[in-house]
Amino acid sequence: MSIQNNRLPEKEYAENFSDLHPPFENKEAALVEANRCIFCYDAPCTKSCPTGIDVPKFIKQITTDNIKGSAHTIFISNIFGGGCSRVCPVEKLCEGACVYNLLHEKPIEIAKLQRWSTSPAIENKWKLFDRKNTRLGDGGRKNVAIVGAGPAGLSCAHVLSREGIEVTVFEKESKGGGLMTYGIAAYKVTPEFCANEVDFITSLGGIEIKYDHCFGKDISLDDLQKDFDAVYLGMGVGLANKLNIPGEDLEGVADAISFIYDIRKNSYASVSVGEKVVVIGMGMTAIDAATQAKRLGAREVTMVYRRSEAEKNCTQVELDIARLDGCKIQWLASPVAIAGEDGKVKAIVCDVMKLSTPDNSGKPAPVRTGETITIECDMIIKATGQRPYEKLIEDNHLENLNGKIIVGKSNETNIKGVFAGGDAVNGGREVVDAVQAGKDGAAAIIKYLYQ
Repeated sequence: MSIQNNRLPEKEYAENFSDLHPPFENKEAALVEANRCIFCYDAPCTKSCPTGIDVPKFIKQITTDNIKGSAHTIFISNIFGGGCSRVCPVEKLCEGACVYNLLHEKPIEIAKLQRWSTSPAIENKWKLFDRKNTRLGDGGRKNVAIVGAGPAGLSCAHVLSREGIEVTVFEKESKGGGLMTYGIAAYKVTPEFCANEVDFITSLGGIEIKYDHCFGKDISLDDLQKDFDAVYLGMGVGLANKLNIPGEDLEGVADAISFIYDIRKNSYASVSVGEKVVVIGMGMTAIDAATQAKRLGAREVTMVYRRSEAEKNCTQVELDIARLDGCKIQWLASPVAIAGEDGKVKAIVCDVMKLSTPDNSGKPAPVRTGETITIECDMIIKATGQRPYEKLIEDNHLENLNGKIIVGKSNETNIKGVFAGGDAVNGGREVVDAVQAGKDGAAAIIKYLYQ
């Protein structure tokens, strides 16, 4: 066994990482699906969308061939509507709430219809919004600094820009998009699309992104407060949780964040993967890591989770993707040690667990049975969650709870004029939640600047 790159022919990489959910082939197919919608009053699909997209309205606009209007309806609520149509777990949001589910019929393909409307807008940079003129009566045009060019930061930036506010976004990476660009499986959304989406968002004007500017290193909160009228912190999270077990430092142990980052940043053939891979965790990131390891050429991928299938963090749709890719699942197993040979991973030892009474998470607590199992492997990917940038937060004297920034109802931190939102506050949720957090932050900043 060995960890290596170039496991597959180039053609096979292209096939393995092709679009997971292809768009409608033509206008007629989109119209047929759109006309299935019964345009519910007080629609449950809209109520289940964290950004509140008026789903019946944008679908009705598709049926009347008003694609620009449909795109505007989506983007006015969610400027990342194109990306969310590709990565959102719609089975537990809008499509999961569709009334057709109650009739035992297939729900409306809302995400696919949303993609139909947003794709031409992004590709052609349709001008769907106008910026307000300078509010001279309020002291002239204001400027706001945003840390992080991810969904929260750019959503906030777009709303502020529409209000005529000048926005400067500071991003540590060389590309914008945050999680969309660097943290999601490549077969869900391509780097090219992410770049186009960022360009579309900034094409409104009034938004400057300064790349390769790391908060806490290249820029400080003190500087931002001096130079801008308000600051929004949307840097997310990004530090992988440790297992804290023997052997964790052996060659061949990687964290899912870094693994997915490498896939997103480099060519598929250049990314190394083991022959027998074990992925620890059962969230969406774990699924992305496992399926991509298989698609990079790993012969065997086993996912290890300390609880049963009923308690999984991923959706059933995501789990089915992993199973269809040939990933094995080891339920009720908790890693206790990593065995090595010559400094490299050889196997992982897990306690066999059983479920007991619910713990603080509300799920049945896994407890040891006294038995162990050993899984032979040459690569281990940790996907047991992420933690905030606790030291960075504390160094800037921001009130926090274990690194998660604490904000009030106005999304303002304990420092006047400094606001925060997204994963940096909630610890990590869906892209669509971050988009809404950005909108909420922008509304709070506007009120703060012009109150």
